[in-house]
Amino acid sequence: MEASLLIGLIVGYFALLIAISFISGRSDDHQAFFLGNRQSPWYAVAFGMVGASLSGVTFLSVPGLVEAGSFAYMQVVLGYVAGYLIIIRVLLPLYYRLQLTSIYSYLEGRFGRNSYITGSAFFLLSRVIGAAFRLYLIAIVLQSVIFDSLEIPFWLTVIITILLIWVYTFRSGIKTIIWTDTLQTALMLAAVFITVYMIKDQLLPEKGLISYIKDSQYSQVFFFSDWKAGNFFFKNFLSGMFLTIVMTGLDQDMMQKNLSCRSLGDAQKNMFWLSISLVVVNLIFLSLGALLYDFAAAEGISFAKADELYTAVALSGQLGNVVLILFVLGLVAAAYSSADSALTALTTSFCVDIIGIERMEIKKSKNIRKLVHLGFSLVLFLVILIFKEMNDDSVIKELFTAAGYTYGPLLGLYAFGLYTKKKVLDKWVPLAAIAAPFLTYFIRHQAEVQWAYKMSFEHLILNGILMFAFLSLLSLARKNQTKLKA
Repeated sequence: MEASLLIGLIVGYFALLIAISFISGRSDDHQAFFLGNRQSPWYAVAFGMVGASLSGVTFLSVPGLVEAGSFAYMQVVLGYVAGYLIIIRVLLPLYYRLQLTSIYSYLEGRFGRNSYITGSAFFLLSRVIGAAFRLYLIAIVLQSVIFDSLEIPFWLTVIITILLIWVYTFRSGIKTIIWTDTLQTALMLAAVFITVYMIKDQLLPEKGLISYIKDSQYSQVFFFSDWKAGNFFFKNFLSGMFLTIVMTGLDQDMMQKNLSCRSLGDAQKNMFWLSISLVVVNLIFLSLGALLYDFAAAEGISFAKADELYTAVALSGQLGNVVLILFVLGLVAAAYSSADSALTALTTSFCVDIIGIERMEIKKSKNIRKLVHLGFSLVLFLVILIFKEMNDDSVIKELFTAAGYTYGPLLGLYAFGLYTKKKVLDKWVPLAAIAAPFLTYFIRHQAEVQWAYKMSFEHLILNGILMFAFLSLLSLARKNQTKLKA
């Protein structure tokens, strides 16, 4: 298919996003940008969050997981459901009771200003790395599929990629994203469903899809035999639960959408149906992976890495132009559904937490908010170019994984704040939040080298426990300090 046609489709797609932004984003005040005036329908939020939760990384990577890990990833997904239940019962009631704009402002009231800034800073760091990585993936694919043939340089591809996000989010932020994410989720799921249907039609015309997947060599879900292995059930389940708690419940990006709902009850309904939807959608993605591997083997389609499986099959043309078109649009939609809300959340967190924009004069604060929004767009552009200069996927993925370490201190802070009534020496909290991830990394490395114990995602739990322990020490130190003063 000609690159010019694909460009035309992408242009048409973004024209639709911009049209949605103009219809939904007539107001540019802070309440619209940060919280959507708390009028977002819960069902639209839930559907849009499916795409935001999956992202372009999932779109490309999850189908490729099945060769090495079968359907073991579903163990993590089942843990997500337990994590969402905790968010529904514990975190959402807290956020709505306090009427928060930034969820990290809870830390100021509980511990103090240093803890507040620390929580926000760790979110900003992790989201910049995560959003840049997701956009880097989409930019690389678009470059190879479309822009290389037109001799457009990579840096210009990145500028276009980020500029398009800025155009449709700069005015009304989360109020616009609720509706653009709905469209993007629909496109992403359409790409997956049509691909599954087309492969089924060619690969197994006489056999049912469910029975084919069930009989597949890749379909094993549960692994209980080796507790040291990365796919051991209880490790994966607990990791999935805590990943959801921190990367949704303690993440401004994801919670900002929930806080835009009309009421706590609506936000809880949104979370419940999102958890159910993600189980079904991830199972479909893994099933797609099994089909893609079998189809690639049958048709002699080669690819270098597991992440390239879906791309290689779609670009081969053997499933027709419809699949190719939907793949490109679905990939763009998957990447943008997480990146656009990340840009808005970064702007919100920096404006509310770091510079205190809600205390400023309205006209001045709007201008500052728009400058911050533009500033983070520039930051993402620079980080993506740094990823490109590294030119080493393993290093980049390690950086992306490292962003997960930044959620551990947040887990420890919120757990200590919610389940104890103790105060801490607030000025030392930033040091504790830095020490916990470094100590976690050391222990994780030693566990693999010394005891052949391979951690999956449970380093996040260890990180949170270490932060909780450091806060306990800071609480004891504060108590002793108070006694000495008395």
